Formats: sequence, structure tokens, C-alpha cells
Amino acid sequence: MMTDMNYGGVEMVVMNYYRHIDRTKVQFDFFALEGSAVPQREEIERLGGRVYIVPKYTHLSAYEKEIIRLFKQNQYKIVHSHMNTLSVFSLWGAKKAGIPNRIAHNHSTAGKGETKKNIIKYALRPFAKIYPTKLCACSQYAGEWLYGKNTEFQVFNNAIDLSRYSYDPQKAATVRKELGLEDKLVVGHIGRFCYQKNHDFLIDIFNEIHKQRQEAVLLLIGEGELEQDIRNKVKKLGLTDSVRFMGKQKDTSKFYQAMNCFVLPSRYEGLPVVGVEAQAAGVPCVMADVVTPETKILESTAFVSPEESAVNWAMAVLESTSHYQKKDTSAEMRKAGFDIVTEAEKLERFYYKLL
Repeated sequence: MMTDMNYGGVEMVVMNYYRHIDRTKVQFDFFALEGSAVPQREEIERLGGRVYIVPKYTHLSAYEKEIIRLFKQNQYKIVHSHMNTLSVFSLWGAKKAGIPNRIAHNHSTAGKGETKKNIIKYALRPFAKIYPTKLCACSQYAGEWLYGKNTEFQVFNNAIDLSRYSYDPQKAATVRKELGLEDKLVVGHIGRFCYQKNHDFLIDIFNEIHKQRQEAVLLLIGEGELEQDIRNKVKKLGLTDSVRFMGKQKDTSKFYQAMNCFVLPSRYEGLPVVGVEAQAAGVPCVMADVVTPETKILESTAFVSPEESAVNWAMAVLESTSHYQKKDTSAEMRKAGFDIVTEAEKLERFYYKLL
């Protein structure tokens, strides 16, 4: 069970697991809300899964009626909901349909500034444990935030295919040449242009970096409702030639190869997949300290408070790139539990234990 299926982090996590689980033993169907682009539909169907588009939960009666109908029609043994606090709606429907195994999986927390969203999250949080039979989360922090510190839940890491992201000097040189970045200091960010990701502050940070390093370039990968505002700010600061808006990318792995540093100044986060990907590519990271500490896999990853000045953030970025040499970090990533092959096997065993 999903909310919107576009190119978001949760969708990436679920698809990573789906690609690597033994689909002769476990098969997924995907439920997404009306308005979802579902760019993964062709791949899902090729791998044997089905995609169902259901009414938005804001039309609760229609939503519940349709999911209950489909649950009964397909006689699922397990419903795994990745809707965070909104899982109360999908799992209530699963219980009404008689689904014996109902999993709530949390990927998020609450952050400052999004009052409307936070009101909904805090209002629904007390119901998080009523309808699931099992609780899961992407990190210890995300699990404790939703379910409570004294509650048992299973953590499944936001694991990735390490072979796709591991640092390759030849590939890095090719990508940098392709993008015209051979002699540049490349700062990277991947994320939707929305309040949570704090692009406005990211531009302030890069502005300070650019004052020190005129050859610096900022790669922005993603799209969203605040993109035009950010474009306007970049133009106002005279950074148009140094900030690259790369749009939505189906495959982001090559861009990490080109980066000298990955910056994530989010206002709030769970355990961001992009942080895992960047470290898998050997890229030093500077992230907001609201990101769960479990995201720090490598010593080269640093945390800075979003309350710190843009100057201090810029200093942290420049410091992270001053001595560090990118390298293959596959061994460290695998040891930390972020190899999707191992984690998918763990999820498969989890399902079988339920059955």
C-alpha cells in the first residue's frame, strides 16, 4: 500500500526490495492513490506484479470500499502498508476484509513548519498500533517516533543495489566530461522541490561556497512545486551559470559519480535513501542533524544543524572536500546492512514467518 507513486524515496525503497526479492516465492501488488504517475508500472508488470489505482484517502468512504473489494477479490495473506501515519486507513480496510497479516511500515517523522501535515500526523499517531499485526520502520528513530520507545518493531534498512552505486573512477571521469564538469567543484542534491527539503537554504549555502570557490557547480536533481521559486532565487543571486537544474531523473546513480560532496539540509527526515546512495558512491555528505543518526555509515559523513548559518554549512562542505579521496565503500555499506540482496532475503524470511 502506497500513497503517491512517483519518484519519491519510499517508492524507491519498495521497488528496490521488489526487484531483489525471490518473486517465485513472494509477489507484490501495488496500491497507489488516484493522481499517481506510477512510472514503475511497466517494470512492475514485467516482474509479475499488478498496479491498482484507488480513490484518495481524502474520499475515505470510496477509498475503503474499493480497497476492501480488491483485498477480498485477491485473497491476500499479507498487506504491507508504507503510508506512515496514514496506514491506519489502509490497515483498517485490511482488517475489515479479513486479511490475517497487516504490516505498518513507517518511513517518516514530523518536522517544524508544516503545521497542517503535522496536525494530521500527530492526530493519527495514537491509532498507529490498533490495526497492524506487525510493525516495521526504516530506522530505529522512525519506529520509535511512531510506535513508541517501548514497542517492538522490525527495522528494514533503506538498502540499495551497491553494484549500481559503487565509485568507479573511470565512470566518474566520463560523467564529469559529459556534463562539462572536469575542473569543477561539484556539490550535489537530489530531492523534490518542497518545504521539507529546504532548497531555499541550500541555495544560500551554495552562494557562500561559490564566494570561496568560483568554479563550484550545484547539481539539483528533482522537480516539485517550489522549483520556480528556487529558479528565481538563483537568478536573483547571479548564480544561473553555476546551478544546474537537472529535472527528474529515472536513474540518478551516475550523478553521484560526478559529485565532490552531497548536501541535504532537510527540515526533517527519516532515513533518506539519497544519503545511503551518496555514501555507497563514496561521496562525502553534509546533512542536517534532523536526519536519523543511523544514516551515518561512513566517517566522511557530517551532520550540521539547520539552525546554523549558511556560512557554517559552506565551511563544512568545503572542509569535507579538502582532503577526502573518493573510494569504493561497498564493504562498509554491506557491513552496515545496506546491501539490498541481504535485506531482501531478510524481508522474505519475515513474510514466511508470518505465514
